[in-house]
Amino acid sequence: MRIDKDNIKIVLILLVVALGIGYSYLNTELNINGTANINSANWNVYWNNVQVTNGSVAAETPTIDTNKTTVSFNVTLAKPGDFYEFTVDAVNAGTLDAMIDTINSKLNGTTITTLPAYLEYNVTYSGGTPLEPNQELLHDTTETYKIRIAYKGNISASDLPDTNQSLSLQFSVTYKQADDNAQPVDHRTTVYTVSSTNSYIGQAIPNDITQYSSASEAMAAFSNHPCYIKHIIRNGVIDESYVEFVVTQAMANANSGMTAGTYALRGLNIYDKASLDCISEYFDTTNNICLSPYYESNKETLLQAFGSSNCRSEYDGSDYDGGNYKSFTCRVSGFVGYVDTRSNVQIDDNVGGCYVRGYGESYCEG
Repeated sequence: MRIDKDNIKIVLILLVVALGIGYSYLNTELNINGTANINSANWNVYWNNVQVTNGSVAAETPTIDTNKTTVSFNVTLAKPGDFYEFTVDAVNAGTLDAMIDTINSKLNGTTITTLPAYLEYNVTYSGGTPLEPNQELLHDTTETYKIRIAYKGNISASDLPDTNQSLSLQFSVTYKQADDNAQPVDHRTTVYTVSSTNSYIGQAIPNDITQYSSASEAMAAFSNHPCYIKHIIRNGVIDESYVEFVVTQAMANANSGMTAGTYALRGLNIYDKASLDCISEYFDTTNNICLSPYYESNKETLLQAFGSSNCRSEYDGSDYDGGNYKSFTCRVSGFVGYVDTRSNVQIDDNVGGCYVRGYGESYCEG
């Protein structure tokens, strides 16, 4: 199979805002003598300001129709790793607050439940926050959407298409007048880093750390080590930190029990760095260990990636590094994953690695 000739051609994506007046007839009766002025209500929600993300494959810039309710584009993804991404603003220039009513994505005319293994397709807010019904778009405000289509790079040969694919993608979001169910958008920004400079949960990412908008960019900047740090940013500070890592198909083929895929280990700020003592809120007095709320899920993630034959518990119930805790390590030749009940998580490939320490410190080295 020749990868270089297997193209995905995105014929058309329609981003449709279904606009309706959505408000009731205004009828005001004033029983106090005087004069009342009622301004007319105005419904005006539309698309504006398309911006193509750097690194996208060459294509014509998406166009907005004259009604400003439809964005269309046509792009060809020629090889694994190619992507096309752009942002577009949903603008509420009216006098009425709006909120999302319905959301629908279709592939070749059918509502999407699963995507082909070779295809990545996402529509989110620009920071990565998912779109959900009842999220508000207040009058005189703008929300930025991000649309990303990619030909996945980390897939096995059996998942590649045998022939060129012509795909029609359609996304539609319907806004209606806001009511008591309207909720503000809980904006979260996802950024990736591979810096050796420390970042901490609860603080802003230091200015001297390069932030990447995609995992592939971070890995490329990290000499293609199979790991990187993923941060979830809320209100300008780090709210969650993960070590994400990639098990390639070649690695899975070479190590019995491993499963190809992208995995994430979550760290949490629950450990006192200065004293190396477990915060009392998380200390299990019965078993005399420091418990992380993510230990079990992190352990399951390692088991899924490495396979049980490559994993074992270590220092179980012992006094090590200043405190009693459980840890779990998985390793194959040249690749190690580690988690413990103090929320330490790490991935190493014997040359470099990425870490989130239990006190909320994250960094990569190598």
